Amino acid sequence: MDQPDPARRARRRDRWADLAATPRGEGALKRWLLLGGQLVLTVAVTWLIVDRVDLGLGELRGLDRSMWLPSPLLFIAASLLLLVAYFVSAAIWGRIVRDLGGPGLPVADSIRMFMIANLGRYLPGKVWQIAGLAALAKGRGVPPATAAGAAVIGQGIAVVAAAAVGMGALLGGPDPYPTWGLVGLALVVLAALLLAVPTVFQRIVGLWFRLTRTAARPEVGGMHALRWLALYTVNWAMYALSFWVLARSLGFGGAPIPVASAFAAAYVLGYAMVFAPAGLGPREGFLIIFLTPHLGAAPAGVLAIVARVWTTLVEVVPAGIFWLGHMARPSAAADTPEERAP
Repeated sequence: MDQPDPARRARRRDRWADLAATPRGEGALKRWLLLGGQLVLTVAVTWLIVDRVDLGLGELRGLDRSMWLPSPLLFIAASLLLLVAYFVSAAIWGRIVRDLGGPGLPVADSIRMFMIANLGRYLPGKVWQIAGLAALAKGRGVPPATAAGAAVIGQGIAVVAAAAVGMGALLGGPDPYPTWGLVGLALVVLAALLLAVPTVFQRIVGLWFRLTRTAARPEVGGMHALRWLALYTVNWAMYALSFWVLARSLGFGGAPIPVASAFAAAYVLGYAMVFAPAGLGPREGFLIIFLTPHLGAAPAGVLAIVARVWTTLVEVVPAGIFWLGHMARPSAAADTPEERAP
C-alpha cells in the first residue's frame, strides 16, 4: 500500500538532508548559493545604474522596430573591425608570452588559443579564461605560468589602456563628468609612469613568477610595459571605433569621441564588477549612462542591448569554430582533460 503523503514528504526531506550533509552536497549547495547571490547582485546593480536615466522596459518596447535594425553594410564593417580587434588582442598576448621568455607562437596559434579561452569569460569569475589559456598554451610548449602570466599582466595593462581610451566619455560629457575625467586621466598617467619605472615593473613580473613558484625570471623592464601599453591602447581604439560604426549602422549620431569612448569606459567599470560574467548587466548600465547625454535614454538603451548581442556573437561564433577545429585535430584526442579545458 502507498505511503501517505506526509510520510513520503518526510522521506524526501531526509534524503535532501543526507545529501546536504555530504561534502559533495555541501559543495553543490555553496555553488548554487554563490550563483544565486551573483545573480541577485548583478540585477540589483544594473537596476540601480539604469534607474539613474529613468529608462524603463515599456519605453524600449514602444520604439519603432526600425531603430533595432542596422544598416547591413555598416553592420558588417563594424563586425569585421571588432573581429580584427579580437585578433589583435590575441597577437599582443602572444607577443607578451615571447617577451616573458616563452616560445615565439605563430600568430594563427595565438589567435586560435586566445579565442577558445575567451569562452571562459562568460562564466562567473575572472579565472576561467586565464586557466583555459594556460591549458591550451601548454600543448604548444608554453609553460603554464608564462601563458597565464602573459594573460594576467596583459589584462591589467589592457584595462589601463581601456581606461585611457574611455576618458573621452567623461571629458566629453556633461557636469560633473569632466571633473571625474580629469581625475581618471591623472590616475591613468600615474599608472603609466609607474609601469615605466624598471624596478617597479620588474617586481610586478617577479611577484607573479614567485606566486606561481616558477624558477624563470624573465628580463623585462619599463620599456616592455610601455610597449604593451601602446599596443593595447591602439587595440582599444579599434574596439571603440568598431562600436562607433555600430552606432552609425543603427542611425545614431552624436559626437564620435564621446560615443566611441563610452564603450571602453563601460568595459572598465563592468570589468570591475567581478560578480557579473563578462560584465553582463552593469556594463550595459554604465554604457547607457555615458550615451544618454549624446543620444537620449531610449536610443542609448537600444545601442547597449544591440552591442551586447553583437560583441557576444562576433566573439563566440568564431571561438566556437576554433574550438570545433581544435577538437577535430588528430592530436586533440591525446590531450589531457586539462589541456582541453576551455
